[in-house]
Amino acid sequence: MTLLMPNINVHNWRAEFNRLDGAYAPATMRSYYADVEAFESWCYAHSENPFPAEVETVCRFLEDQGKDLTPSTVRRRLYAIRKVHRLLRLPDPTHDEDINLAMRRVKRAKPVRPKQAKGLTHDHLTRFIESEPNTPWGLRNRAMLSLGYELLTRRSELVALKNDDIEDRPDGTLRVLIRRSKVDQFGAGRIAFTSLTTARLLRRWMAFKGTDIEWLFCPIYQSQPINRDLSTTTVKRVIKTAAQRAGFDASDVAAFSGHSMRVGAAQDLLKNGFDTAAIMRAGGWKSVNVLVRYLEHAEHNVWE
Repeated sequence: MTLLMPNINVHNWRAEFNRLDGAYAPATMRSYYADVEAFESWCYAHSENPFPAEVETVCRFLEDQGKDLTPSTVRRRLYAIRKVHRLLRLPDPTHDEDINLAMRRVKRAKPVRPKQAKGLTHDHLTRFIESEPNTPWGLRNRAMLSLGYELLTRRSELVALKNDDIEDRPDGTLRVLIRRSKVDQFGAGRIAFTSLTTARLLRRWMAFKGTDIEWLFCPIYQSQPINRDLSTTTVKRVIKTAAQRAGFDASDVAAFSGHSMRVGAAQDLLKNGFDTAAIMRAGGWKSVNVLVRYLEHAEHNVWE
């Protein structure tokens, strides 16, 4: 079988992706890039032209990917194929009805219930904070865990905070501006407030870190703060390590994730009598469907 070659220069789409810089989050850019590369490789292996792609080619790709990947990942790859065709100003094959049917087959073949992170509720938070050692890392982690819980932040929001986003209040608490999130790409932001306890933990960390480092949370090397932002992976690792130190079994440690602070705080708010609308405002949720999944376990406990 003769391998078909693409109708355009294979390097064009990579160059065109530079146009997306600044318009999308870095993580989104990485995902798009990897997804288009996966499509391109699949097409060459199956003697298909990737650019421009035929509707039938995209359908076959989606259904083939659905054998091993979750429907959400397959849909993301569809979006990447759509984006690259538009960047290259090629006919877009992704809006054809056959594409919708292919995605429906992917979903029906592998129904997947979204995996829920274990909630880092206030009781868990207390154990996590108490487990942190009296080191520069422990100083940072105590402040980060407490702030992330009270602000219901995504881990990307937490590591994006800078000194200028923190403002003292007369009562000793702090006002925090969360500037950007995955549902607020243009940085309109939302305002949140801390407790006195969290404010004290954060001030101790900031006094150690100093004002020369603009990032609120930063890496530490040889007990010294480093002037760059913290990775989201570090937040996840801090949570899992604290769970291990606090004595949780292996299955619970595996269930904790970078979203656990947000999940646990939302569950606590529900148990304390706050309604869904109030919790959505506090956490910056735009979709009630996502929040409902977070609250399922809490609702079970409320009505027992």
